[in-house]
Amino acid sequence: MKSTKDILTELGACTEAVKWAGRKTPKKAWETCKQSDWLLWIAGKLDVDRKLLVLAACACVRRALKYIPAGEDRPRIAIETAEAWTRGEATIEQVRTAAYAADAACAAADAAYAAAAHAAYTAAYAAAHAAYTAAYAAAHAAYAAAACAAYAAQKQMADIVRKIIPLSVIKEAIADYERREENV
Repeated sequence: MKSTKDILTELGACTEAVKWAGRKTPKKAWETCKQSDWLLWIAGKLDVDRKLLVLAACACVRRALKYIPAGEDRPRIAIETAEAWTRGEATIEQVRTAAYAADAACAAADAAYAAAAHAAYTAAYAAAHAAYTAAYAAAHAAYAAAACAAYAAQKQMADIVRKIIPLSVIKEAIADYERREENV
């Protein structure tokens, strides 16, 4: 089994994440990481089910909705539409439409509002694209949501990600990744 540091390096993780991983086992890294965007990124790079990624990103982004002014529903609708897509209750076209509306909401907004609206857009956008793009968008959504809140919220969002994407899913994804690498 490869080390977490080796896997992160091979997948192109940022230098900070690789350094943080050090000698941590995948289990230890997954359980102790406080960066929700890193967790979403690695899950996406390991080809974890895109619906789980979108659900995790939406759950993180919901924390930023408190920064949206009363009466502005487009970011919330984008999140709800992306969540509905994960249940088979919305089409990709509906997700795209809601995502674009949420993105438009941030055009005339102050910084916190814009970050929250953009986070909703990227969470919905994640549902509409391939797994790698979904991972990128989900990580960006988590980052944008974190920008709206205090640092402590980042750890809470990491816990949210771990609840939706449990260690067992990550272990399976790592095993699949290693099998793919052996066959290359």
